[in-house]
Amino acid sequence: MSLISTNLQAVRQQIVHAAQQADRSFTEIQLLAVSKNFGADAVFEAVKAGQTAFGENYVQEAVDKIAAVNRLIQQKSPGVTLDWHFIGPIQSNKTRLIAEHFSWVHSVERLKIAERLSAQRPSHLPPLNICLEINISEKETKSGIHISQTAELAQQVNALPNLRLRGLMAIPEPTGSVELQRSSYRQIRLLQAQLNHQGFDLDTLSMGMSADLDAAILEGSTIVRVGTAIFGKRNYDQ
Repeated sequence: MSLISTNLQAVRQQIVHAAQQADRSFTEIQLLAVSKNFGADAVFEAVKAGQTAFGENYVQEAVDKIAAVNRLIQQKSPGVTLDWHFIGPIQSNKTRLIAEHFSWVHSVERLKIAERLSAQRPSHLPPLNICLEINISEKETKSGIHISQTAELAQQVNALPNLRLRGLMAIPEPTGSVELQRSSYRQIRLLQAQLNHQGFDLDTLSMGMSADLDAAILEGSTIVRVGTAIFGKRNYDQ
């Protein structure tokens, strides 16, 4: 068994345990393997271990990697289908590549970006699943929109033809306190409930990473984004 396979098994067990603590079914929680800065071979090791959903932060790296992984699948595991999620900051000149290559985008924070994704989504593909990124830390250096702006943007995105608004995403300030982690994620869960009360149909909370997925699951996360705990420490000098 490879190290990636072993790590995946451990993360899945952690999700099961956290779900039990939250009195939830682990089947409600999707594991998104964040593969940025790791190559196609590492992704394929995870695929062989049963992982089918992957998150990427950098557009060109991701597009090249998707093509390379698809070649490996065709050669060695024909019939396997993967779900690719874009979770990083979005530049206007990259929206076409995102619209063409991904099934989910977690990091929408501007109407202009959503409009471009909708206009550039190929007609033969299903609507692009969208999460709005919330700046839960309310710091100007952080990505995302303020909680008070969410309903307006949600209404605008919901009206676009080739997108499907699914939920909310957040990356709180790092902290070792489980209570502070839960407090941040609780705000996102309550915001989702508020929006649904207003008539939206949001079923997704993209919350929690390697260091805080337990707290996120306790507060209702449906997608946890885990990279380091699966693939190991990243080398950003590559």
